[in-house]
Amino acid sequence: MKTNVANILIGAVLVLIVLSLSLFIVDQRQTVIVFQLGEMVSVKTEPGLHFKLPLVQNVRYFDSRILTLDTGEPERFITAEKKNVMVDSFVKWRIVDVKQYYISVGGDEVRANTRLKQTVNSSMREEFGKRTIHEVVSGEREEIMNVLRTKADLDARKIGVQVLDVRLKRVDFPSEISDSVYRRMDAERKRVANELRASGAADGEKIKADADKQREVILAEAYRDAQSTKGEGDAKASSIYAAAFGRNAEFYSFYRSLEAYKQSFKNKSDVMVMDPSSAFFKYLKSSGKAGK
Repeated sequence: MKTNVANILIGAVLVLIVLSLSLFIVDQRQTVIVFQLGEMVSVKTEPGLHFKLPLVQNVRYFDSRILTLDTGEPERFITAEKKNVMVDSFVKWRIVDVKQYYISVGGDEVRANTRLKQTVNSSMREEFGKRTIHEVVSGEREEIMNVLRTKADLDARKIGVQVLDVRLKRVDFPSEISDSVYRRMDAERKRVANELRASGAADGEKIKADADKQREVILAEAYRDAQSTKGEGDAKASSIYAAAFGRNAEFYSFYRSLEAYKQSFKNKSDVMVMDPSSAFFKYLKSSGKAGK
């Protein structure tokens, strides 16, 4: 009885071992090549549980996600003007033909990155050599990236890889000439700023002169209108006085004399030296006679 139980346990263990050697799992982020005695026999792309012949077949996993090749340090390229620029870039790629990928680079991601880097660098030297610094930095930057992606993808297909994108993160001058470039740019900006200030000052003086001219014109017109209004008022006042004088000449003369007395003796300190028989004292004399 004990022997049977032991045999069953041994058989179960052997079955488990055989199953563990026969089963493998494919993740949705992976592609698997099945090898039999060193030769590729099949490719598994469907995620899930799969079978293989134990001790005869083995499997190798490959990442099917989008991978990134980052150049790390900026690299030097020469433009059509024979000027050096430093370019920082990256490449997005993925495996699309895992058999070709394994045959071409042995399934080694480092070797694939090296191949892609060489292809992209060669295309960059060609494209940058046909363009000026302005075109490289801003004018045709998008076009350059499209050309680089197309060329890199065409070559990458030979190793079972698809290039999805090539991006220029930064295009700059080398450090040895950056300072002189910045100084020249600074001097140019200062020159433009001085020209703008001078132009602004000239425009300001012109506006100020025009404002002063308008001010003088407005004041002259206002003075003219004031004098005209004053003249009209004086004429109207004279007309009223004349009309009043015509109605009662004696009363008008008396009223004007009282006004003259009022203005002449406004203060106690006022002194007048005049002939008593002067017409100025006409109504003062009359007033004295009327009181007797």
